[in-house]
Amino acid sequence: PPGRRVNGAQRNGGGNPVTLFEMVKQGKSAMQVQHRGAVRIEMFRNMQNVEIIRKMTEEFDEDSGDYPLTISGPLWNKFRYSYCEFIAVLIRQCQYSIIYDELHCNRLYSNRSNCNRLIIIRCYICLQLQENQDEIENMMNSIFKGIFVHRYRLDAIAEIRAICIEEIRVWMQIYSDAFLNDSYLKYVGWTLHDRQGEVRLKCLKALQNLYSHRELFQKLELFTNRFKDRIVSMTLDKEYDVAVEAVRLIILVLQGSEDALSDDDCENVYHLVYSAHRPVALAAGDFLHQALAKHRGRSSPNGNLIRMLVLFFLESELHEHAAYLVDSLWDSSQDLLKDWECMTEVLLEEPVQGEEVLSERQESALIELIVCSIRQAAEAHPPVGRGTGKRVLTAKERKTQTDDRNKLTEHFIMSLPTLLSKYQADSEKVANLLQIPQYFNLDIYSTGRMEKHLDALLKQMRLVVEKHTELEVLETCSKTFSILCSEELSIMNRVDIAWSQLIDELTDRFSHAVEELLQEGDEADDDDIYSVLSSLKRLTAFHNAHDLTSWDLFGTCYRLLRAGIERIQALQCSHYSIMWQLVKITEGSPSKDDLIALRRVVKSFLAVCQQCLSNVNTPVKEQAFMLLCDLLMIFSHQLMAGGREGLQPLVFHPDSVLQNELLNFVLDHVFIEQDEENQSVDGDEEDEANKIEALHKRRNLLAAFSKLIIYDIVDMSAAADIFKHYMKYYNDYGDIIKETLSKTRQMDKILCAKTLILSLQQLFNELIQDQGPNLDRTSAHVSGLKELARRFALTFGLDQIKTREAVATLHKDGIEFAFRFPNPKRPDCPPPNLAFLEVLCEFSSKLLRQDKKTVHSYLEKFLTEQMCERRDDVWLPLISYRNSLLTGGDDDHGSITSSSSSKTGSIRSRKSCAAHRKHTEGEEDDSKLSLESSQLHTILSCLSSRGLMEDDAEPIFEDVMMSSRGQLEDMNEEFEDTMVIDLPPSCNRRERAELRPNFFDSAAMMEDESPRPFLLVSLF
Repeated sequence: PPGRRVNGAQRNGGGNPVTLFEMVKQGKSAMQVQHRGAVRIEMFRNMQNVEIIRKMTEEFDEDSGDYPLTISGPLWNKFRYSYCEFIAVLIRQCQYSIIYDELHCNRLYSNRSNCNRLIIIRCYICLQLQENQDEIENMMNSIFKGIFVHRYRLDAIAEIRAICIEEIRVWMQIYSDAFLNDSYLKYVGWTLHDRQGEVRLKCLKALQNLYSHRELFQKLELFTNRFKDRIVSMTLDKEYDVAVEAVRLIILVLQGSEDALSDDDCENVYHLVYSAHRPVALAAGDFLHQALAKHRGRSSPNGNLIRMLVLFFLESELHEHAAYLVDSLWDSSQDLLKDWECMTEVLLEEPVQGEEVLSERQESALIELIVCSIRQAAEAHPPVGRGTGKRVLTAKERKTQTDDRNKLTEHFIMSLPTLLSKYQADSEKVANLLQIPQYFNLDIYSTGRMEKHLDALLKQMRLVVEKHTELEVLETCSKTFSILCSEELSIMNRVDIAWSQLIDELTDRFSHAVEELLQEGDEADDDDIYSVLSSLKRLTAFHNAHDLTSWDLFGTCYRLLRAGIERIQALQCSHYSIMWQLVKITEGSPSKDDLIALRRVVKSFLAVCQQCLSNVNTPVKEQAFMLLCDLLMIFSHQLMAGGREGLQPLVFHPDSVLQNELLNFVLDHVFIEQDEENQSVDGDEEDEANKIEALHKRRNLLAAFSKLIIYDIVDMSAAADIFKHYMKYYNDYGDIIKETLSKTRQMDKILCAKTLILSLQQLFNELIQDQGPNLDRTSAHVSGLKELARRFALTFGLDQIKTREAVATLHKDGIEFAFRFPNPKRPDCPPPNLAFLEVLCEFSSKLLRQDKKTVHSYLEKFLTEQMCERRDDVWLPLISYRNSLLTGGDDDHGSITSSSSSKTGSIRSRKSCAAHRKHTEGEEDDSKLSLESSQLHTILSCLSSRGLMEDDAEPIFEDVMMSSRGQLEDMNEEFEDTMVIDLPPSCNRRERAELRPNFFDSAAMMEDESPRPFLLVSLF
């Protein structure tokens, strides 16, 4: 009746459930009405548990969206939280009554939610701590054995497995006496091997929660010994989040017991401070910090830690990665890394009693760590390779950055000259120390009235330049001078005077040394040559960052080049002089005489570099080649872009002789076998580092020449000698050649197609020379040539309308090449190049149906009746090519054809979506083909889903250069140092629906040709 209270709750007048009992009852009734997945009392009485589960599975409506336990996403998370809270409240409310009723408990357990049953155990644990422990413990064991044991590892849903681990963690923490033992911990340990990262992550976080309670550590000792190796190995987990949590767990283990981890275990974690993934590195840095903290001394706490850090850095043998080590320790050891006073004291002061003197290696390592910590503090971002780039600093971070920069400036302004004085003879230490002023707040020299310390620094820098000729030292000193000479600084005049005096002395010394050397001629000794070389090295290093054109170094260097003396340094210094002269001209209003003078200088220098290409000294040749490529790029037609037409007198066009010399240099010095390279070093085998460096140098040479092709400075036909090496040198230069091919197709599709077929013809001629006219069609070389042709064919993409003229031109050139020379023995014998038609077959799938007929008609012009009737093996290439043109017509749909050939044959699209294949002969127009954009998209999707492109041989690039409006789409694959190409409209980029009737008429093609416009790119 109304007004009656049940468990303190009041029923409202509207009949809505307001009591806990009524809510459960109505919820059960609703579930029974809406779906058939309910467990009835008759099922419990007459069926076993396995039979109940099977029957529920058979009857459950999988398509129903009303069952809340089948949903996912935020709605599921909200329902799960509310439902678990409901179960907890229900058990607390029933703890004195129906919770011990077997009937009601069975109904509660009958729900299919494993989460529900696990929550019940958690609630029972809370009750067990109060009363009725025996009964509740029996219920808990029943649920644990019936649910957890079967679900924690075998459940198909990773979320359920993760819930199991989370719940057992709660049980262990709440009721450690019953659950925190090896009988239950083993389940967590076994789940560390789960195949899903989210489950492994949940295990690690659960263990972290347990290990963070020191009072529980003793109970975890056996577990630690059993599963420690697995936890350590998880620091290398493929999921970075898992690896981070594994390191954090090991930190807790280390804090709980110093003996728990062996030296090998620690070593496995230490090396992660050099990981490229910053969260992993930071976690490993925290572990290293914890390990180092145990060695903190009493008299000088940070001093002892600094020594230990230096020892670790040296023992890791990764001396080029100090920046990564500092970044890894930055969050956990900032106080140590920013204690520059203590670091300086360790370097300058005498060690106290009981401390050992730092060795030279240790001093070098400490100086490198100091510089890296200064860079990290001043720039406030991780080194290259860590993170996703510079982020915007918060106001607090900017203030910290400013404070750190002022702090390091105030300290090193006074101590740096002393450090330079002490280590002045050591080039490695000096090169690092000279980087420190680059991170100063240079205004402090004036505001703090510390000009005397500036004079001391300039004096030490002058002594360093006079003492050292190492390139690294000189370039660092030059850069530091450049920063100190900034015009906005009040100290600029003081620094400029010191710098000018230094350059005057170096120039005078260099000029006198050159005069003496040239006068002595052949009688010059090594001391004379060394005097010239040392002065030139210093001046070249400064000329890179400073304008020294007022000292007219080009004239002196040119005399050395003409005399064949010290060419590497003279070439580089002359190059810098030309660049600074060009900067002056482009920034000002040059006269005609200025342009003529610079043109004369550039022309003479290019001639000298061209002569150096035949030098016996390989470094000289490589230097001359790189300078030639750079200058031809800079002084090309692009120099006039951006309204600089007045610079036209400075434009240079390489003649055919120079182009051939550059191409031959690439072929001789880039595309070489590894064995040849090893033999060039006195027969000794190079170590891995030297091989990588040599490969990097060869890649730079190839990239420099490829840019000349891309920017239309060198004829595109030169690319044929590059393209033919694509397969053979794919691992070394595949990306460069691919990018070159992509950009050349953007320039001119037809000319690019002619270049591709030319490269195949060159390889074919080489095979003829090696194997003779009767090629072995099954040989690896012939298969390799066909595979290269197949790769080239894939570059034309799927849209045949846009590439039809280019493909047709390719077939035309290939047919003419095959029949170019008649057989010298008998006219009825196959031509020597007939086997090339088998290579040409790889491109037949890129022809439209009507174009195949046109190409076949053109082929018949070269055939006689006897050729058409021959069926000998030597005529198989012709038969195969004719068949590829006569068959497969039904494969064309609209403008889309996708095919890819394997080594044993070709896989063509003989099946596609039926909805897009219903074309009748009467509906097709052989002259025009059209396809709506929606239909094109559907067919493309069909072709892609059928896997017509082989996974192991994906196209070099997709043909997306041309959009429907005739515009270019950049391929998003750029050379790192290549300028962005702004291609103008090309007269050869046609999107015709059909070929011209006289397409294969050579005379008509010659009349249609027009000069290609220059490529305009912005240089400045």
